[in-house]
Amino acid sequence: MHIFPYLVAAYVFLTGCYGLATSRNLIHAVGCLAICQSSTYVLLLAVGYRSGATAPVFSDLTPGSRPVVDPVVQALTLTDIVVGATVTALLLALVLQIAKRHGTVDPDELRELRG
Repeated sequence: MHIFPYLVAAYVFLTGCYGLATSRNLIHAVGCLAICQSSTYVLLLAVGYRSGATAPVFSDLTPGSRPVVDPVVQALTLTDIVVGATVTALLLALVLQIAKRHGTVDPDELRELRG
């Protein structure tokens, strides 16, 4: 049962990649990138999980008496959420500017952007 979170993370990541590869809309592509990013939340939490562990607060017990969950992985997950939200907001702002200047969000119709 301990492999299940890794399988979920892989499934969510591959679902986001499939949506990104088949996307015909820039807003849909940004959403698929956000889904790919959310798979890393599951992966990080799966790495930091310990069966039978408690929160890392040592006010009522002596250190080393019970297993505790790694707080660094939880902090990395929160940082990942903030970075993911920021990147998604930035990409949506760029899509909004593309829609204003070119009148479309279809990547095939953006011929001026090709090199």
